[in-house]
Amino acid sequence: MYLEGSDQHRGWFHSSLLAAVGTRDRAPYKEVLTHGFVVDGEGRKMSKSVGNVIAPQEVMATHGAEILRLWVAAEDYRDDVRLSSEILTRLVEGYRRIRNTCRYLLGNLYDFDPKAHLVPRKALLEIDRFILHRLQKLTGRLLRAYDRYEFHILFHAIHNFCAVDLSAFYLDVLKDRVYTFHAASPERRAAQTAMYLILQSLTRLMAPVLSFAAEEVWGYIPRRGDEPESVHLTEFPKVDEAYVDEVLAERWERLLRIRDEGLRALEEARKRKLIGNAVEAKVEIQASPALLPFLQSYAKDLCTILIVSALELKPAPPDGPELSVVVHRAPGQKCERCWTYRETVGSSRDHPTICDRCVAVLGSS
Repeated sequence: MYLEGSDQHRGWFHSSLLAAVGTRDRAPYKEVLTHGFVVDGEGRKMSKSVGNVIAPQEVMATHGAEILRLWVAAEDYRDDVRLSSEILTRLVEGYRRIRNTCRYLLGNLYDFDPKAHLVPRKALLEIDRFILHRLQKLTGRLLRAYDRYEFHILFHAIHNFCAVDLSAFYLDVLKDRVYTFHAASPERRAAQTAMYLILQSLTRLMAPVLSFAAEEVWGYIPRRGDEPESVHLTEFPKVDEAYVDEVLAERWERLLRIRDEGLRALEEARKRKLIGNAVEAKVEIQASPALLPFLQSYAKDLCTILIVSALELKPAPPDGPELSVVVHRAPGQKCERCWTYRETVGSSRDHPTICDRCVAVLGSS
């Protein structure tokens, strides 16, 4: 491969091509990759006289080599590449999001032994299979990006997966299961299995760019016994077709659209001071005849998906919209263990401050 700036199309690339074809009857390179020039945040050429030069040594001294590599990978080099303090600050924030997501996943795997606790795919909950479907889509996209040298896709796709798919959805919904279910329950082990598989793949996918972070994370991931000591001795993960399920994904993407409507209604209730946070709410969903059966099939999951204490499904009036969400204060008292509001709090003589669900978990400990 020849790697140089775009000015070399009429320079080094061209002259070496002429010389090689004339002397060896073949091109001197198999691939040519050209990049733009580094400019400041406003697109101006960097110049000492202007005072807008940011040296790599300065970036490494302030933010570390990891951020410098991340900047190189995050920019689309096919055009001129911008560099400024503001750009670096945004990258530092994105790096922290990725790192903190990995740390959260590790924190919930402290008692997980993949040799003993790994749950087979068919035993996972639908939401676990859905996030692993999303993981396969991410893996396929990043493998293609590496093959095509489209490195800017890497940072943006991983950051989006951590911020949107994981932090804003899956890990947020998962908290009730990993914090309040029995430690060895099938549901909690299923959640840990999904988190383990996600962390394994993410760490290997980001290793060429976030080399230090990936190596550090890899050292704490629970071992099955056959993994190399260093992440840099592993290979990229392959797309696991067993987890690719378009029908399942279509159902859950429909649920996510409904969840968005619910979250908007909860936010409005917060602004009206009806509730302080979502767990203080009881949600009433009115749905059209076409939508109601679908929601009823997920009735037991909707409270968890919306992170509310209670939920009721009702048919919409004949002249009503397809979907409407009404927020009320949840009945009952707050369980000091799971923080949800339930009318069963206080019904146990031995545990008067927790709900029946938590009493059952403690009784099975």
